[in-house]
Amino acid sequence: MQEASTTKTQISAGRLRVGTSGYSYPEWNDAGFYPPGTPAKEMLALYAKHFSITELNYTWYQMPKAAALERMLPKVPSGFGFAAKLTRTMTHEIDPHGWRGQVAQFREGIAPLVQAGRLTALLAQLPAAFQRTEENRRYLALLLDALNGLPVAVEFRHRSWAEERVFAELQKRRVPLVAVDVPDLPYLFPSLDVVTNPDLFYLRFHGRNAKGWRSGDMQKQFDYLYTSAELQPWSQEKIPRMAAQARDGIIFFNNHVRGQAPRNAKMLAEQLGVQSP
Repeated sequence: MQEASTTKTQISAGRLRVGTSGYSYPEWNDAGFYPPGTPAKEMLALYAKHFSITELNYTWYQMPKAAALERMLPKVPSGFGFAAKLTRTMTHEIDPHGWRGQVAQFREGIAPLVQAGRLTALLAQLPAAFQRTEENRRYLALLLDALNGLPVAVEFRHRSWAEERVFAELQKRRVPLVAVDVPDLPYLFPSLDVVTNPDLFYLRFHGRNAKGWRSGDMQKQFDYLYTSAELQPWSQEKIPRMAAQARDGIIFFNNHVRGQAPRNAKMLAEQLGVQSP
């Protein structure tokens, strides 16, 4: 199939940055993004030659440690930004009695990025099982209260949260709703271009591998390569609309399998006219 021609979109308002969800993947050596044999400790510095921001995924799996984040800062240029994913014990495996302590621990761990002015956003990604019930609404409100002062953005996975009243509450709190590009599955949050914070919009591309999402296998779930034509509705229409409503925008590709995320991030950046570092 012939791809549509690429036309750059000029977005003058604010600052737009494109990157990937995570950067430390051994398979990216084989995929050609990093030189063969590149050790994990050298990947961030090499990544920063291509992109000006990254999303830290490892902080979802384990609580961030201040010393580890402190060591990251000298590896990247002064203008490089980080988004960090909230640890799963506050989003997926919630302890009703211990989550406040988890928030305090997370704040302590993430402090070097905050103090250096490098934490662009804190991603609270809620699973598809987190549906819009009274109990979950109450918990989310309490969580956002506890994270007050941090640049929190919320990503919903379940369609039940796609409600104007939800968007209005996020807007009231100045919390960005994370826009997503996902497969068209009945339960998933739809691909909307709603902006709820005039300071920042946040967009994540997860790929459109519906079969992979249904399988529950994360390697299959994020195994997808966008075509130029598939990205153009975002670059030509949706992202310009979002950029017109927010001062800054950050965009991440989560289709990390086989090095597809950096390929697509560069493709979208080219369509948007976003300059590499």
